[in-house]
Amino acid sequence: MPRHVAIIMDGNGRWAKKRFLPRFAGHRRGVETVREVVRYCLEHGIRYLTLFAFSSENWRRPADEVSLLMQLFVKALQQEVEKLAENGVQLKVIGDLSRFDPELRELIRISEDQTAQNERLTLTVAANYGGRWDILQAANRLALAHPEKAGQWEESDLAPFLSMSYAPEPDLFIRTGGEERISNFLLWQLAYTEFYFTKALWPEFRSAAIAEAVLSYQQRERRFGRTSEQLVVASDNSAGADETTTTTGGHSLKVQIDA
Repeated sequence: MPRHVAIIMDGNGRWAKKRFLPRFAGHRRGVETVREVVRYCLEHGIRYLTLFAFSSENWRRPADEVSLLMQLFVKALQQEVEKLAENGVQLKVIGDLSRFDPELRELIRISEDQTAQNERLTLTVAANYGGRWDILQAANRLALAHPEKAGQWEESDLAPFLSMSYAPEPDLFIRTGGEERISNFLLWQLAYTEFYFTKALWPEFRSAAIAEAVLSYQQRERRFGRTSEQLVVASDNSAGADETTTTTGGHSLKVQIDA
């Protein structure tokens, strides 16, 4: 199973339009899909789930839709956090929260605190988030923290300042709705991630659909720059060989060393 799944939840508005409903009805229905995907992750041992709920570009949508989305966010936090806490889910919200109303920011803080000790699943909601913003804010924080290393920074120096420094990089990225792009989502973190695109609209993406995405992931060969032959040799080495661990693209890989 993938350890970390990241999802762009696309297609709520089109799902509603197909049914001659207002776009907001699709967003409400999408919350039900979130519940089902969280349940799937809990049942199958996926430890990290990251959902792109509201991008920094979504402020360009009609004002009434943005307002309704903010109201839905508040309602979802109020209704779901207790259930998340009961099921061992830790909630984190990443993004530039400064643009949200103080009441919403406080509700996010309370919700994160209420679930902070949970370890079964870390559910991250990206809100007013952009991958370029994430890299830029990390670079600015790094520059302030370590000005003496300017011009000599390495990837490992920047990583602790990224919004998702607490999580491994995603193994599987899913986008629903038929579009095949990452739309400024986790630009740094998706470098070695397996991509899965589906035409299913987000409200239609239920347990069977995520199971199909996971099956696709399980059939892939993840080489992280190595060749297939190298992977075969590593797996065929004797059981008595010593092991050391190296890190490539944020992933720990065990390499056999002949004793």
